[in-house]
Amino acid sequence: MQRVNRKISATPKNAQDPVFLLVKSLTKAQKRQFKLYAKRIEGHRESKFIKLFDFFDQTESYDERELLKQPFVSRAQLANLKSHLYKQLLTSLRLNPSIQNPRMLIREQLDFATVLYQKGLYKQSLKMLEKAKQMAKKWDEKYTQYEIVEFEKIIESQYITRSMSNRTEALVSDARMLGEANMLCSQLSNLSLLLYERLLKAGYVKSDDEYREITQFFFRELPKVEYDQLGFRERLWYSKAHVWYSMITQDFLGLFKHASRWVYLFEQYPEMLSSHPIFYLKANNYLMESLLLLRHPEKFKSTLEQMRQTIDSEGFPVNTNTQALAFLYRVNNELNLHFLKGTFEEGLSLISEVKQGIKRFENQIDAHHVMMLYYKMACMYFGAGDYKQCIDYLRSIIFNSNLTMREDLMCFSRILDVIAHFEAGLDNDLDRLLLSTYRFLIRMNDLHQVQRLLIQFIRELGSVYPQDLKEKFRALHGQLLPLEEDYYERRSFLYLDVLSWLESHITSTPLAQVVARKNAMAVKASRL
Repeated sequence: MQRVNRKISATPKNAQDPVFLLVKSLTKAQKRQFKLYAKRIEGHRESKFIKLFDFFDQTESYDERELLKQPFVSRAQLANLKSHLYKQLLTSLRLNPSIQNPRMLIREQLDFATVLYQKGLYKQSLKMLEKAKQMAKKWDEKYTQYEIVEFEKIIESQYITRSMSNRTEALVSDARMLGEANMLCSQLSNLSLLLYERLLKAGYVKSDDEYREITQFFFRELPKVEYDQLGFRERLWYSKAHVWYSMITQDFLGLFKHASRWVYLFEQYPEMLSSHPIFYLKANNYLMESLLLLRHPEKFKSTLEQMRQTIDSEGFPVNTNTQALAFLYRVNNELNLHFLKGTFEEGLSLISEVKQGIKRFENQIDAHHVMMLYYKMACMYFGAGDYKQCIDYLRSIIFNSNLTMREDLMCFSRILDVIAHFEAGLDNDLDRLLLSTYRFLIRMNDLHQVQRLLIQFIRELGSVYPQDLKEKFRALHGQLLPLEEDYYERRSFLYLDVLSWLESHITSTPLAQVVARKNAMAVKASRL
C-alpha cells in the first residue's frame, strides 16, 4: 500500500511552565503596562524578575537549560524568581481595566471596605459595603451579597448606628433570603457537575437500564422549583443541568428546548453578558449541537450568525479565554454547517483558518478538542473527494501516542481511515491495514451494533471482488438503515455518515448531493 507519512503536529510545542505560559498569553498592551508597573515598584529596570520576563518574552519555547545559562539566575534562585514574577504579573493584570469584570469590581469595593474597617472608619466602611452590595445585586452575585451582609453584621455588632432595630431586621432578612438562594444554586450546580462527570466517564446511555438509572438519579437530585420564580443564576444552573441530562439520555428535542432556554436567558438579562460571556458561548454551542443532531441547517445558520454578531459587538468581553472559546465554537460549528448542507468543497476554505487558530490558541484549547477539529477537517476532505488529505489528518489522531481520548473518536477515525484508503486506491497493503483496524476495534469496550457491523464489513472487505462491491454496499446499507432510528444507535451516524457514503456508491451519486438531499428531507419532517 502506498504510505502517507506526513504527520501533523497536534500537541503544544511549549513545555507547560505556568509562568512562561502566562507571559506568552499577554497582549502587547498588557506587556507594556507590566513593564511600567514593574519599573515603578522596583525603581530600576535591572531587577532580576524583569530580566526573566524579558527572556520569556523573547524566546519561543520554554527551555530550562537555556534559562540557567543566563547570568541573572542560578538554579537555587530559579523557583523563587519565577514565583515573584508570577505574583507581579498577576498583580499588574489585576489592575488592568481590560481584565476587570463585574465580579472583580465588586471584590475591589469589598477590599476597600475592609481597609476602612481596619482603620476604624465604620461609617465609611458601611457606605462602601452598601455600594458593593448594590453592584452585587445588579449582577446577581448572591454569594458575594451574602458575604457583604455578613460583613455588615460584624460592623453593626461593634458600632451603634442609633437605628439598630430596623437595621438588624433588614440584615437578618437579607441573610436568610440570600442563604436560601445560595443553597438552591449550590444544589443545581452540584447536579450539573455530577451529570457532566457522568457524561465524561460513562458516555451516553446505551440501554433502557442505563436510561432508567440516570433518570431516577436526575429527578431525585433536582430541586422542586418554579422556573419563572428563579433569578438569573438559578435559571442558568437549572438549564445547564437539563442540558447535560438531555445529552446523556440522547434526548435531542429536550436538548434543543433547554439550550434554547439557556440562550434566551441572556436575551432576558443582556447585562449579564459582560460577567458571564463563557456561559453565553457554551449555551449557543449546545443549541447548535441540538440543531445538528436534529438536522435543521436553517435554524443552525441563524443561531451561528447571531452568535457571530454578539462576539463582534462592542459589549462582548475580549480576553484570551473568550477569544479561544469563541474561535473553537465558531469554527467547529461553521464546519458542522457545511456537513449539514453537504457543501464539502466550500468547507475546505475554512481549513487554513482552523489550523492558524489551533496554533494561536494551543495553550488554551485542550488536546481532545484539537483532535475533534482534526477529525472534522478529515471528514471535510473526505466529502470533497480528497482522500489523501483526509488520511493525513486521520493519521495525526491515530498515531498520537501522547493523547488519551474517547474511544468513539478513535474508533471512527480508524474506520474512516480504512474507507479513505479504499477510496484512494491505496490497496497494495490493505490486508495489513484491515487487520490492525479490526484488532483495535475488537479491543474496544461497549461496542454498538453499528460498530459491530462496520467491523464485520471491514474484515470482509479485502476478499470482495470489484464486481461484487455494489452488492456488498447494498447489504450493509440494509443492515444499518434500521439502526438510524434506534434510540441508542443513532449517534454513531453523526461521527461517520456511512449511510450517505453507501448510498453514494449504490446510486453512483456524488456524496455531497446525497447529504444535501437527505438533510433537506429531514428539515421538512422536523418537529421544531
